Amino acid sequence: MSTQSTMEERFGKCPYATAQSLISGKWAVLILLYLEEGPIRFNELLRKMPKMTHATLSVQLKSLEENGLVRRVQYEDIPPRVEYSLTDIGRKFHPVVEAMEVWGKEYIARMQEENK
Repeated sequence: MSTQSTMEERFGKCPYATAQSLISGKWAVLILLYLEEGPIRFNELLRKMPKMTHATLSVQLKSLEENGLVRRVQYEDIPPRVEYSLTDIGRKFHPVVEAMEVWGKEYIARMQEENK
């Protein structure tokens, strides 16, 4: 059995597999981090992530939206305006992002110390 099919079988049953699946995109965590600041337009978010392509951001946002973590609101202005924000369950991811930041800083410091 492949790792992918094992993950698919555990989705919705195992909290670890479910969380990993929801944030599996390369940029998902950073997108969630930037959306913590409040609603943001697509191009503004894209500018915050200069190494990301338009298509990649679109796919990542669509996935996060389908998974219920991100809300997309389209305004009927001229020109049309679209904003992205976190849903209630998306906002509950904040402690995880904070824990990742703490762990990431510790890891970076350790790697720098080892490479002296």
